[in-house]
Amino acid sequence: MSDIRQTRNTGILRDGWTGSVEDYALSCNWSQDGNVLMACDVMGGIKAFHGKSGEIFWECSDTHDSGLLATSINPEGTLFATSGQDGNIMIWSVEKGTPEAQINLGSGWAENLVWSEDGDCLAATCSRHAYVFDKNGKEIWRSETHPSTVSAIAWSDKKELATASYGQVAFYDIEHSQLLQKFQWKGSLVSMVLSPDGDVVACGSQDNSVHFWRRSTAEDSMMSGYAYKPTDLDFDYSGTLLATGGSEVVTVWSFKGSGPEGTRPGQLELHSKPISSLCFAPKGYRLASGAKDGTVIIWDLNSDGEGNPIGAAMITEKVSDVAWRPDGRALAAVGSKGQVTTWRIRN
Repeated sequence: MSDIRQTRNTGILRDGWTGSVEDYALSCNWSQDGNVLMACDVMGGIKAFHGKSGEIFWECSDTHDSGLLATSINPEGTLFATSGQDGNIMIWSVEKGTPEAQINLGSGWAENLVWSEDGDCLAATCSRHAYVFDKNGKEIWRSETHPSTVSAIAWSDKKELATASYGQVAFYDIEHSQLLQKFQWKGSLVSMVLSPDGDVVACGSQDNSVHFWRRSTAEDSMMSGYAYKPTDLDFDYSGTLLATGGSEVVTVWSFKGSGPEGTRPGQLELHSKPISSLCFAPKGYRLASGAKDGTVIIWDLNSDGEGNPIGAAMITEKVSDVAWRPDGRALAAVGSKGQVTTWRIRN
């Protein structure tokens, strides 16, 4: 059974339940219907919690030798993928907790996973290659060798995959095995996010900046002045706002009109330590931010990136991931000591 206790609401956050995983919690993922919350720890432990009660449906331990690195839940909510330092990818049944497929990519670390929007394909990386598999674990596509380890991947549509590595972002047509577009940058790119329409690609860089390109024009810009590497980036559902970490302040750039060039970003100041997770709600301009001080804050933003906090909570440990339930009516967070917390969201 999970260690369930009530958490107090603040602002729009209503009382929820708290459980735990065995080690440093790496991620939390909701099923599409919100009935299941998947939480994983770095040692390879997985727990499937009932989304409303916090009761445990099933759990597994030591799923990846030497540790787990990435997770991704299928948009249909029936399959859950994990990858680890052992070079393996596991595809699990969300309902049963049984492994449906296992893929071995060799001796490197399988560091990134993401399902396509239609849920038919799973993209993954291992060392200098990116791969795409079907639901059964059959390889569909493999990239050429990148100039360095692939640091991030993202789907721009159901047949087009973007990869980031040292010095470049590349877009591939998976169906025809073609390189469609490449943007070059002299530096190490550590994170990446695409706008919902796939036109803007933004990357956090090793030099404490955010670099972005517009695919339609090939124009690029850079936002600098961050205290740390911006490893946390997220676009809102409309592509108007880009939220970035890189300090204890959440910096929000607005792409409204001719922005963000020549405009001042929104500065959301309330956390006392650096941002460790960012996630926009499925609709609207609500943003959830988690930080190394253990605080979780929900912000209500304007289209210019400015905004105010409308909910706050403390989980007493570094926040490693935050995730909105697909209907936007609940929020989950996990932390460095294994805590798993959910809140219901007041209208």
